[in-house]
Amino acid sequence: MQRMTTLLALVALSCGPATALATDAVEITRFAYAPREITIAPGTTVVWNNRDETPHTVTDKGGELASPGLDTGDRYEHTFRSEGDYPYYCAVHPFMTGIVHVRRP
Repeated sequence: MQRMTTLLALVALSCGPATALATDAVEITRFAYAPREITIAPGTTVVWNNRDETPHTVTDKGGELASPGLDTGDRYEHTFRSEGDYPYYCAVHPFMTGIVHVRRP
């Protein structure tokens, strides 16, 4: 019985999580998105982290990306389900721009 319990424990440990969720991060610092351009697979969640002392947003013209004002230390995340190009900008500082390319691997 002890061998069976040990075997089951080893199998459970080796399987790991059932589904791994993909994430990617963009830092907002020095009035810029870094990296400014990223390429991800459909289903990936992108997390924007504001490291600046000034509030910023993550906004696109189509309304898919619409963060509230992000204060220092705040974060915004969005999961991209469809392939395409998603340009975005900061509504407070429109010169700040970035783009997410969503492509199948």
